[in-house]
Formats: sequence, structure tokens, C-alpha cells
Amino acid sequence: MKQATKHNKRNTLYTHLQYGDQTKKDLTLIFSQEISAYYWSKKNKYYHNRLKKFYQFSVVSGSRVLQIGCHNSYLLDAVKPLYGVGVDSNPDNIVLAKKLYSKYEFILGIVDDVQVDTPFDYIILSCSTMQLYDVQNFLERLQRLCHRHTRIIIDSYSYVWEPILWLAQKCGLRRKTVFKNWVSRADLVNFLYCADFEVVTQGEFTLLPCYIPLVSMICNAIIARIPGFTRLCLNQWIVARQDPKVFEPHKKNVTVSIIIPCKNEKGNIEAAVKSCPNMGARTDLIFIDGHSVDGTLQEIERVARKYPEKAIRFCVQDGSGKGDAVRKGFDMAHGDVLMIQDGDLTTPPQELTKFFKALVSGKGEFINGSRLVYGMESEAMRFLNLLANFFFSALFSWTLNQKVKDTLCGTKVLWKKDYKLIADNRSFFGNFDPFGDFDLLFGAAKLQLKILDMPVHYKRRQYGKTQIRRFYHGLILLYMSFVALRKFKLY
Repeated sequence: MKQATKHNKRNTLYTHLQYGDQTKKDLTLIFSQEISAYYWSKKNKYYHNRLKKFYQFSVVSGSRVLQIGCHNSYLLDAVKPLYGVGVDSNPDNIVLAKKLYSKYEFILGIVDDVQVDTPFDYIILSCSTMQLYDVQNFLERLQRLCHRHTRIIIDSYSYVWEPILWLAQKCGLRRKTVFKNWVSRADLVNFLYCADFEVVTQGEFTLLPCYIPLVSMICNAIIARIPGFTRLCLNQWIVARQDPKVFEPHKKNVTVSIIIPCKNEKGNIEAAVKSCPNMGARTDLIFIDGHSVDGTLQEIERVARKYPEKAIRFCVQDGSGKGDAVRKGFDMAHGDVLMIQDGDLTTPPQELTKFFKALVSGKGEFINGSRLVYGMESEAMRFLNLLANFFFSALFSWTLNQKVKDTLCGTKVLWKKDYKLIADNRSFFGNFDPFGDFDLLFGAAKLQLKILDMPVHYKRRQYGKTQIRRFYHGLILLYMSFVALRKFKLY
């Protein structure tokens, strides 16, 4: 009897320390909510793991994240935010979320109740738009919680699944949930546009939300990616950002670094210096020599002395390949904006001003040159190269869920702060890109940056010969295509 009394006292003390002075009724509610959440998370574990993988891919860990309609906040915890806030209008959900994930902040109420000094990097709306009375008004009220690089991530159910989900609830296979709206993705895009947001990328996932060995993998990783079958997927998603017109560009205060990788390009060095435009508050040129044997390095030194006003710096790359040279140049750069200009000058440096304007005005966050719009000079690109470019552009546009017309154009422009994030996440794809183009494209798509194609004129080479080994590099491109498919689609 004494042992039982001691045991009860010990349990009472433990409960008091864990829950404070909450009443027995409150504790009963917490336990029942916890048991219910555990039951449904285990019952539909496969689906919830897929949803977690999607958000873990889309959100950079260590960011400031807000989830509205957080429920028990397992998604908020899955993305590992530096500062996480969950909002829900159901007090039972808030009590449970505080119990499960006490390291985050939780607010009982609506979006208007969120009061923070610093905007969020990501705002998660998982099925939240399906519970709203006025979607557009809600999105407009999100504006004050965003900065110009905030990403709004929305996922919702496709209306074609409404009868299936209703039947699953009736059969006890799914938690009972009543949605106010079954909004199509086209309607969501329109709501975002009216609320001064712009869609960055969109897509679908999960054709089969339950686990059947091998069958689930085939359905969700392969069949669900085939055009036509995508419309049958359960989840539809959109990543959006604030319309760039909301912000005033500050072109005059921005500094620029132009990286010029060159190998055996002695005859193009002075022309590159003379034709690179001055942009923003300051523009510096960084030549990265690829162990040239034609006197390119000596020519760079001579030209740097001849044009001291151009702020020219240079070095010899440590490794080999253009990708290694670009990374070396980016590490040396001090500018806010990073630009790549190929040393062969087949794309005119004068056109970099268009890239600069597009970036600082917010029209794009990763500006990718495209040689496949304007007519080319004769002998500028061989026919097989042209076919390969069209093939890879179609493949990568589908894989990355953003339009990329020319994956192999050397001219690319982005913010240095975004490059640092790409470099920090490089291990996700692996460091195997000898060109540097795909390292940046994959990273930009992973960060949900707005990729914008910028048409450029393409001219034939005036000096030296191409460094491209067509068939060898073609095999590398195929391998990188497989890596992109596996990371972006086959999960």
C-alpha cells in the first residue's frame, strides 16, 4: 500500500513538473489529442513522410519559418528552422503542438495575430487555403510578414480526389476533416496574382498515398511524373514570391563582379576588358586562368596595367575545368552581383547590362543566358550541339519545374548571397559538374529562385579553339540529367 502511494505521488510530481498547474480535464484533453495524432500519423505514415520530404527539399534548414494552420506542427519541425512559429485557430492543436515541440513559438489565432520585427524566409500553407473563407484577403494580409526573398509554399488536395477522400473517411482510413474549399491550382495562381504574389514554380506529387511494396514507388516516382498522369495526383503545390514591383530597386548602390574564366584566350583578353560595361556603384573584373600555354596570363597582367581604372584582378585556378574556375572566381568576388562571362566572347559582354537590370529589378533571381532565340552567326554552333541543347533544355525544364531554354550558355548572373546558399547546399547534388552551369542551375532550382531566360546573341569564335569535348561531355551531361531526375522527381 505504501509502495502504491509512493508511486502515485511520484507520477503526480512528474505530471506537475511537466505540465504545470493544468487541470485534470486539460491533461485528459492533451493525452487524447496526443494519442489521436500518434494514431493517424502511424496509420498514414507513408503519406506524411512524403509530405515531410517535399518540405525538407523546398525549405533551407536554419531559416525563419512560419506555418499557418500548423495542426500538431510536425511539418514545422521537419524543416528544422532556426526560428519557427506555428499559428492555428484550434486551441487543442496549439496545446498539442506546445507539448510536442516546445522549442518553437505557437500562436492561437489567425495571421493578423502574428507580430514579429523580422519577416520570415518561408511561409508554409499546407492545406490551409482549403479552410479559408476569403483566400485572396488572407494572402494580402501575408504581405507584411514577407521580405523580397520570402517564399510562400502552398500545398492542397486536387479536387479529383474529393470523392476518394470522402470515402476514405467513411471507411475509417483517414482522420475526419471538413474542407471549405476545393480550389484548383489555376485559381490559386490567380489569387496569388491578385494579392501581388508571383508564382516561381509549381507541380504535383503523390499518385498513391498508401504504402504497397514496389507499387507505391512505381506509381509515385515514375507514373506520377508522366504528363497526363500528373493531373491525377493527390497533392498540388505552388511556390510563390512577392511581386518584384512591390519593392523599389536600388541599382546605384549595387556592386558587380564579372568572372571571366579563360584558357588559351590571349587574343580575347583586351577585347573583354574594353567591352565589359560598368554597372552599379562599382564593377570589377576577375580573370581566372586555366593553366594556359599561349601566354594568356601574361596578357592579363599587361592589360591590367594598361587599364587601371577597370579594377582587374586575376589568378590561376587550382584544379581544372570551367566549373572549378567559376567557383574560384566567385570565392574571390566582393560584388553584390556575380556574373559569368566566357573568355571566348562568343556572347557579347555589352549585353550584361540587360542581365543586371533584370536581376536588380527583381524580374528574376537567377538570370540564365539563352543563345537559342536570336539568329546565330554561321559556324557559331554545330548542328549536333544545337540538337543537344534543345534536348537538354526540354529535359531540364521538365525536371526543374522552371523554363530553361539553354542550359549550356556560359552567361549567368545571380546575387552573391544566393550563391553562398547554393554553395552551402552543394553536397545535396554532389561536386561533379566540370562546366559550372548545372551546379548553379540545380542549386537555384533547389532554393526556389526565380529563373529567368535572357536572350543573347551568339557569335562565332574569333580567337583560339573550343574547349568542349562533345561526346565525352555529352556523357557527363546525361549523368547529370540522371542526378537531377533522381533528386527532383524520383523521391
